[in-house]
Amino acid sequence: MLARKLTQQLGHPTQSLVGWLVKQFLERHNRVLEERAVRLCEIQPDSTVLEVGFGPGLGLQEAVQYLTDPKGKLLGLDYSEYMHKLARERLQDHIASGKVQLFQGRVESIPLPACSVDKVYHCNCYYFWPDLLAGSAELHRVMKPGALMVTTLKLASIREAVSRGVIQDKKWQPEPYMEALIAAGFTDVRLEEKQHKGRDFQAIFATAAK
Repeated sequence: MLARKLTQQLGHPTQSLVGWLVKQFLERHNRVLEERAVRLCEIQPDSTVLEVGFGPGLGLQEAVQYLTDPKGKLLGLDYSEYMHKLARERLQDHIASGKVQLFQGRVESIPLPACSVDKVYHCNCYYFWPDLLAGSAELHRVMKPGALMVTTLKLASIREAVSRGVIQDKKWQPEPYMEALIAAGFTDVRLEEKQHKGRDFQAIFATAAK
């Protein structure tokens, strides 16, 4: 029962004790993956950038520093009302200036026009999507031709969470996600082994072909 509740909270944290614990976990363990995803995106000063599943806003906080041109725009989408609230508080000055815009919603229905985004990144996120193909197709729709998407994860940590029952009934392996990306129209879909300060992690790259 507790393990299933943790799985639910990891995918959709609520303002509760368990949701607060998930927030603490994300802030402690996801920071490096968030920062690496942002850097691997090679964000340009005038890019329009989207983070999916932004959680408490660590990746947003990193990405906005690269958008120094007035045309640069940072967008975020998260399903959790609680995470949306935390990220709004963290990015309140940038939201007030219009540099950052956050949405609460699902990856299968992104409130953005087609071909409007230059870069997309997400971290430890895809295995909570209810439909990998639908989510991948919607991301492909909003991305400009040739736009890059980067996904970061630490497979060793995910395997451990699965073995302990913290993540249940999810397609956490990268292969189904990568297959969905290809089916949705992405090209150059590949997984690369990465390292930061002696710690291994993985990055999945995909380019929107149109």
